[in-house]
Amino acid sequence: MRKITLVLLLLTCCLTGLSPQTATAQNQTCLKHFVDGKAPVFTRASLQNRSVAICYEAFAVMHSGVSRTPLWSAEYLTRNSLVQAREVKRKDAFHADENLPADQRAELSDYAHSGYDRGHLSPAADMPTELSQHQSFSLANIVPQNREHNQILWSAIEGATRHLVNQRGELFVITGPVFEGDRIARINERVFIPTHIFKAIYDPVKKEGAAWLSPNGAGFAYDVISLSELEKRIGITLFPSVSSDVKSKVISLPEPRIRSRK
Repeated sequence: MRKITLVLLLLTCCLTGLSPQTATAQNQTCLKHFVDGKAPVFTRASLQNRSVAICYEAFAVMHSGVSRTPLWSAEYLTRNSLVQAREVKRKDAFHADENLPADQRAELSDYAHSGYDRGHLSPAADMPTELSQHQSFSLANIVPQNREHNQILWSAIEGATRHLVNQRGELFVITGPVFEGDRIARINERVFIPTHIFKAIYDPVKKEGAAWLSPNGAGFAYDVISLSELEKRIGITLFPSVSSDVKSKVISLPEPRIRSRK
């Protein structure tokens, strides 16, 4: 716990230029996004290369300067926060996060004419304030996503997640990309294109969870898998404080209601 807290504190100081006292306060606020205040942990050493933690108002991100994408984006969602989010009018404002090194971040020009959507990990529709919604449009929270996948199936999975939050009252949610294979395609020869995208949920009251996992392509294919299976596949322990027994069990997740494009 101390090691994770220290890493987040140091990264926050470096990224924002905050004083240690201010950074400590912001760091404590960021820990609310994680189960028991414990951030995800890499089990695959290569993922640590040029990875930087970023704390936003309503979510936290681990950004990779190698892939120029987030590796995960974590939220703590409640019934009340979603009520607040419905009152915030959507304002698309995609932007590069200038706190990240220029040679490690994605730029708007990378996505231009790429044929891929700028796909949110933590969705704009989850954001309870204008500031947090603006932050959700940072490219540090974005991956190249197949247009049909983003606008139809993934939109439905995001909606199913909010439905589950409204049913249960609160959930911890971590969304991220999967990069599989020896050669990963890129847009503009710079930004890695995920082969799959996942959304993992954990209910801290019932102490159970599961994850949606879907290929980043056209069509409506997805699987519901255990948290332990997902963690092994991506090389990240998403919920370090949750027991392996809990993570090995798969709960039923709502079926995404596929309707129309965003």
